[in-house]
Amino acid sequence: MPSQQLMARGRQVAGAGSTAAFPTQQLFILALCRICEPIAFMSIFPYIYYMILSFKITSDDRQIAIYAGMVTSAFAFAEFSTGVVWGRLSDRVGRKPVLIGGLAGTGISMIVFGFAPNLPVALLGRALGGLLNGNIGVLQTTVAEMITVKEHQPRAYSIMPFVWCLGSILGPALGGALAQPCVSYPSIFARNTIFDQFPFLLPNLVCAAILACGVAIGILFLEETHQDHKYRRDYGLEAGQWILRHFQKSPKYEPIADKLGVAGMDEVQFLIEDEPPGYRTTEGSPRMPSSRALSPVKMESQRKPRGVQKAFTRQVILNIVGYGILAYHSISFDQLMPVFLSSEISTQAPSLPFKFLGGFALPTKVIGLLLSVQGIYSMIAQVFLFPLVVRRFGNLTTFRFVVMSWPVLYFLVPYLVFLPPRLQMVGILFCLLWKITAQVVAFPSNAILLTNSAPSLLVLGTINGVAASTASLARAFGPTLTGLIHSWGLKMGYAGLAWWAGGLICIIGAVESLWMEEGEGRLDKSDVEDEEAPLHETYFDPAAIDAAIAAVKKQADCVTEPASCH
Repeated sequence: MPSQQLMARGRQVAGAGSTAAFPTQQLFILALCRICEPIAFMSIFPYIYYMILSFKITSDDRQIAIYAGMVTSAFAFAEFSTGVVWGRLSDRVGRKPVLIGGLAGTGISMIVFGFAPNLPVALLGRALGGLLNGNIGVLQTTVAEMITVKEHQPRAYSIMPFVWCLGSILGPALGGALAQPCVSYPSIFARNTIFDQFPFLLPNLVCAAILACGVAIGILFLEETHQDHKYRRDYGLEAGQWILRHFQKSPKYEPIADKLGVAGMDEVQFLIEDEPPGYRTTEGSPRMPSSRALSPVKMESQRKPRGVQKAFTRQVILNIVGYGILAYHSISFDQLMPVFLSSEISTQAPSLPFKFLGGFALPTKVIGLLLSVQGIYSMIAQVFLFPLVVRRFGNLTTFRFVVMSWPVLYFLVPYLVFLPPRLQMVGILFCLLWKITAQVVAFPSNAILLTNSAPSLLVLGTINGVAASTASLARAFGPTLTGLIHSWGLKMGYAGLAWWAGGLICIIGAVESLWMEEGEGRLDKSDVEDEEAPLHETYFDPAAIDAAIAAVKKQADCVTEPASCH
């Protein structure tokens, strides 16, 4: 095929950015890396009470709860202290090294935690997990860079929360099943062994092994997405391609014209080490952006460095504050609801409208079942409901609606105790599903708004790092402050005080959302720029393409006629 026809086809394919394929493969690989973390993080909760008890610090249940909260908060505070650092580092060295390093750091922390003989070492292990893992913000940035078509954002941003929900179900099941194996499985794990000396080591070793698998998958198959680093040579990806080739049938020779959109072609990569400045492939992957090819002038304009201070525009700050508010009251709800459901039924006469006590006295099995139903519904709503709602109403409208519904929910929950007994379970389920529906819509909507408000992808890692640190700080303080307010409320006879305090925070978040704007994001602007691009713009270097055609043709001749190569 002549090079002129080849270039014409390249222009045609490169201009199809608006119908680009969804990057399913790379998002699936990212999800495999992501699921390792919630499994590891959530696995400690079924046995943390017994672990603190085994340290023989105290036998008081209330003190054990405090120490267990310290272990949980150690991770959040440490993550808060390094979230910005990891975000800025990902802007400098790329997303992939930081993501893989975060997984490895979590694995190290799990091993330290499993071998903990006392509370200080356990706190150190959890703190290490927070210090060495800044993946929350970097993951958001990676997803943002993978998606080059705006219509794909709702679907893409629903995947990682879904993966977290799935891991949150698998993690506790794994931790509960493998903790204290000498007690649970005496025929397999004998006494006076390492698993008897460290009864909580086994679940942490298994989690570390899962994280090691995540590291291997990331090294071999995850592609870099950072604009300045995605074209550098990746020996891990090359090793992954080599492994895949040994499990696949050898592909038949195809003309290079049929592979213009595939950047993974080894012959072209080795022959054209320096890609033409305006070249872009058309596959929907981070190394192969699903957008029309850009001219060297446009690329230079996009690559201009932006200062960190300029990155934090008014809209960026508003979205980060909104994210912190969401994190604060959602974790507070998660803490309050089990306490409320398990509290004893009050025998005191209420003094309405505000002064009353009591809960439902539900057994732990029923509470666990309710939370399991909540988790399953969360996964379903994340995948199916969120993309549908956002496509119908838009990100900002959807976000505002759910954050304005939250104060009503917080105000109503304490009054569930006044429902007739036959309707109480219906009311509880209704409120739980209300909360989860709002949560699965609000968090990814906020993530999309934050991404679209960023002035440049080159500082998106830093922005998401600050957002992740803000959320970590909110999650660290949320349970503590909510617990204190709840204790004060019970002493004064106001069981709903903590709920109404949470509702007040929700009102602040709802008012703050009124100042948010859904301006044009980078994907909106790219479409406009592409439409205005001159028709004579050079997309490919003809000399480089002709050289690649000649080289591949020669290689094909060597396959069919080996004698011609001598």
